[in-house]
Amino acid sequence: MTGSFAYPRNAFLGFDHIFDQLENIHLHSKDTYPPHNVVKEAEMKYTLEMAVAGFKIEHIDIEVKDHILTIKGNRPQRRDQDKYVHKGISARNWVKSFRLSEYTEVTGADLTDGILTVDLEVVLPKEKQPRKISITKNEDNKNDSNSAELLKEHS
Repeated sequence: MTGSFAYPRNAFLGFDHIFDQLENIHLHSKDTYPPHNVVKEAEMKYTLEMAVAGFKIEHIDIEVKDHILTIKGNRPQRRDQDKYVHKGISARNWVKSFRLSEYTEVTGADLTDGILTVDLEVVLPKEKQPRKISITKNEDNKNDSNSAELLKEHS
């Protein structure tokens, strides 16, 4: 996919997937339906809230593949379109995608009162988690004697 993205792709080798993702984000940046919030609940926990009035659980599909969270709303028409005198409530089908970080996992979803909530948590593997390094007291004073010897040698 090549388009109007501002960076010279030919200067970056092996980054095609990143440019494709950035172009996709740019193309869909004006797409605001259905409206949504992202709430930071704790340091490593987030909630995605989507206003999906009129959609039932069986009309909504949630999938995660290759760190892309895709939520689709697909419901049948409620009535014949020509019966409407005025139609101000949107009933269109939609697809929303969100790029998840490497360690972000979807931990649950709920639909209550027309609000779909999707729970997300960043789960770092043990080797990526911060760890404390203990400081021990050098009882032998080895470093002090070694330093003194080195100073004598270089004098």
